[in-house]
Amino acid sequence: MKRLQARLVALRYLLATAWPIILITAIGLAVAYQFVEPEPPRRISISTGSENGAYYAYAQRYAALLAGKGITLEIMTSAGSHQNLERIENGEADVAFVQGGIALRAPDDDEEAGPLRSLGSVSYEPVWVFYRGAQRVDKLHQLGGRRIAVGEEGSGIRGLALQLLEANEIPANSPNLLPLAGLNAAEALQQEQIDAAFIVAAQEAPVVQVMLRSPGLRVVSLSQADAYLRRFPFLSKIVLPRGVVDLVRDVPPRDTVLLATTANVIVREDLHPAVAGLLLQAMTEVNGRGGFFQRAGEFPAYKDQSFPLSSDAARYYKSGPPFLQRYLPFWMAVLVERLLVMILPLLMLSLPLLKFAPTLYSWRVRSKIVRCYGDLKFLESDLRRNYEPARRQEYVQQLDRIENDASTLNIPLAFSDLLYTLREHINLVREELRRLATVHDKDNRE
Repeated sequence: MKRLQARLVALRYLLATAWPIILITAIGLAVAYQFVEPEPPRRISISTGSENGAYYAYAQRYAALLAGKGITLEIMTSAGSHQNLERIENGEADVAFVQGGIALRAPDDDEEAGPLRSLGSVSYEPVWVFYRGAQRVDKLHQLGGRRIAVGEEGSGIRGLALQLLEANEIPANSPNLLPLAGLNAAEALQQEQIDAAFIVAAQEAPVVQVMLRSPGLRVVSLSQADAYLRRFPFLSKIVLPRGVVDLVRDVPPRDTVLLATTANVIVREDLHPAVAGLLLQAMTEVNGRGGFFQRAGEFPAYKDQSFPLSSDAARYYKSGPPFLQRYLPFWMAVLVERLLVMILPLLMLSLPLLKFAPTLYSWRVRSKIVRCYGDLKFLESDLRRNYEPARRQEYVQQLDRIENDASTLNIPLAFSDLLYTLREHINLVREELRRLATVHDKDNRE
């Protein structure tokens, strides 16, 4: 029972010492929690394009990869890049595919870009200009006065085609610029209802394959491609090699120089960093392989600077996936990252506090004994300087009170030696009082 009581005394002192440390740690924990990212969402949405387009195909492959990490990617079809951009600006989608050149902004103009950021480009989108006629066309101004399919209203194809034609002094409001796109434009060109058509699509796209193999149709090989790159920085120059479509029939009959825009993945600035990292990994796996116009590892990359690059993407391009996600399952890595944000500051705060704790613990115990020593010292000084025989009983009572206080002190067993030493010193003062009393009685008898 006495041992239990002694342990309870030690525990009481320990708790009295620990509560300031616990309080400071709790405050530090509350402050650190303000910097912890919330848990990633389990569901996000992406706006793509038509179900027959490359954007939709990419999104399906992204969705499969993200599903393996426990995140559902909801795919939303759309009329094209303009609608995708509207959706993400209005918060109707978290991610969107946007054709390069749709929004012309300075790369460092964060204010104009608003809440939108780029995760990078994932592929080239060749700008095909098919035309009919025996005369070779290698400059777009040669199409002036002809009937040209420039894409439907609101489509990314139309916006880009009009920019290129206006640069060649063909006005956007010309009645010869017709709102036809895709297979409809191909059919109209084959039936000689139009003279030329702008198509923005991958080489594997059915509409491109149909038009490349259609008799009487040619592709404009731009002799001024480098000049376009200076005027439209979001464009790239690519080459369709001779015979690559059909070696036997030698299609195309010569190297064809094309312009290409890029397919860009745009996100809202507040997209969770962990989700942005997963998307970037999916983009790398899906779009990082070599293709018809691209080298292996060329994509994803920050090629179209119409939107500022996301800080998460900048870190990814510099260092790759987050360290923990390379070795741990996604959700476990996220949990550890969140805990580290809280634990590391707490460790830095707690270590000096814990180092100081034994000193504080010892001080709290010793302070009770020191108070008794203070009373004893004052009494001893009074005896040596101002001993009054008439106050002898008062001195004895003060000593008894100090000794009683010392006896009733509840201190841990580890500090019992201090208590016994105090009692010895009380006895020394008691002996001094007796000596003074004896000397005084002796003087009186003499």
